[in-house]
Amino acid sequence: MSTSYGPLSAWYDKLTGDIPYGEFADFYEKCFAADGGEFRTLLDLCCGTGTLTALMAQRGYELIAADASPDMLMQAAGKAPADTIQPLYLCQDAAELDLYGTVDAAYCSLDGINYIPPEKLGRVFERLHLFVRPYGLLIFDIKTPECLRDLDGEIFVDETDDVLCLWRADFDEDEQCICYGMDIFSHRGRLWQRDEEEHIEYAHEPDMLKSLLERSGFESIVLHTQCPQSDSGRMFITANNTSIY
Repeated sequence: MSTSYGPLSAWYDKLTGDIPYGEFADFYEKCFAADGGEFRTLLDLCCGTGTLTALMAQRGYELIAADASPDMLMQAAGKAPADTIQPLYLCQDAAELDLYGTVDAAYCSLDGINYIPPEKLGRVFERLHLFVRPYGLLIFDIKTPECLRDLDGEIFVDETDDVLCLWRADFDEDEQCICYGMDIFSHRGRLWQRDEEEHIEYAHEPDMLKSLLERSGFESIVLHTQCPQSDSGRMFITANNTSIY
C-alpha cells in the first residue's frame, strides 16, 4: 500500500468539490483584520493541490506553498490565475521547513496538522516560529480527537464518472490515531485501474498543541469553535509570534 497522496492526488479535487475554500479564506482574512498588522506574504503549509493557495493569491497575497507530496504539488502548479503573483511551490516536509526569509502569516488547512506525528509537532512549530515574522500570525485547523474517534469503523464511498474511492476508518486507541485504508478505482479507457493508499491522522489534544506552541515561542493562543466546518468537528487555532528572535 502506498503512502498518502500518491495516486489520490490526481483525483483529489474531483472528490472534494464540497470543500468551502472561500470560507477558509474569509476566516484567515478575518484573523488578519482582527490583528491589525500588515499581511502580504503568506505561507500555505501542507498546501495539497493548491486550491486555497490560488484563491489567496487571487485575493492579492504573495504565497509560498509547501507540501511533502510531489504528486500534490504537480496538481497545484499553475492553478493560480495568470494575472496574479505566482506562488512559489516547495517540496518540503513540514518538520524540515526552510524558507528564504520570513512571512507575515502561515496557515495550515484541512487536517494538515493532524497528519503530523506527535513526536514531530514540536519541531514543526519551532520551524514555523523561525519563519513567521515577529508579531506575525499562525493559523491552523484540526479535526478534534472526539471527531476522529467517532469515525472508527465507518466506511465511505466517493465517486465521479471516472473514479471510485472506497475508504474505511479504524481508530487505534494505543497510538491515538486513525488509519484510513483507501482503494482507488480509476477509469483507464475500457478498463479500471486499482490503487491503494494509507492515510494516518493523529488525535492531537488542543491543550497539548497549546503547550507545544508556547514552548516554541508563540503566544496569545486562541481556540476557535465558531469557524468553517465547525459542525463537522473542525477547530481552528490561532497564535501570535510575539517573541523577538
